[in-house]
Amino acid sequence: MEGNLNLTLKIWRQKNAQTAGKFETYQVSGISEDMSFLEMIDVLNNRLIEEGDDPVAFDHDCREGICGMCSMYINGRPHGPNKGVTTCQLHMRSFSDGQTITIEPWRAEAFPVIKDLVVNRSAFDRIIAAGGFISVNTGNAQDANSLPIPKDDADEAFAAAACIGCGACVAACKNASAMLFTSAKISQLALLPQGQAERSKRAEAMVAQMDEEGFGACSNTGACEAECPKGISIENIARMNREYFSSVFTSK
Repeated sequence: MEGNLNLTLKIWRQKNAQTAGKFETYQVSGISEDMSFLEMIDVLNNRLIEEGDDPVAFDHDCREGICGMCSMYINGRPHGPNKGVTTCQLHMRSFSDGQTITIEPWRAEAFPVIKDLVVNRSAFDRIIAAGGFISVNTGNAQDANSLPIPKDDADEAFAAAACIGCGACVAACKNASAMLFTSAKISQLALLPQGQAERSKRAEAMVAQMDEEGFGACSNTGACEAECPKGISIENIARMNREYFSSVFTSK
């Protein structure tokens, strides 16, 4: 797939969390506007391997905007310049010939660098493990009609469940807060009848784990919602706060 884009890439290279990193500059040419951003990185890595150099490490999996693995900070924005897309959905037509593109990993104490652009996001897994689940009896599933759910609640729960856990909200926040992620996971369960069994302790446990992981407090700037590729609303943070204080004041 040949093209006419010639680009300068400034990419963060770091061996591991214990060593200092730095930007390395690379030139790539013949990039097609129809390539995805990750395909452009693939082109660079193929060349680096042929030259005997270490390829740039980066996270990727589905390449369809579903898994949330492709976490890159591109020209000062999580997932790049386009709104509502992940890095893997970003195409090179969004850039111009001769442009310099700066690529960094997520920057957060709770997301230590593993190598280059790859960060450890297992802190999110531990937040989920603290309370992002429901208890159900084993056996046949209940008939859907036996659990009527108001459409507005179902729609809000579905919107919250769209969170893919990519961490863009943390990367965008000047305090590296994970409140949008945590609140989305709390909201999708708090709004549904299946989530009521653990409701009295879920928010308290998940917020405590979020704080233990080293994420910052909400900055109230709304950067998380603005940069979220799935458009998760900060209204979920308000709901999480209500759930949290309800839990704190009723569980003692």
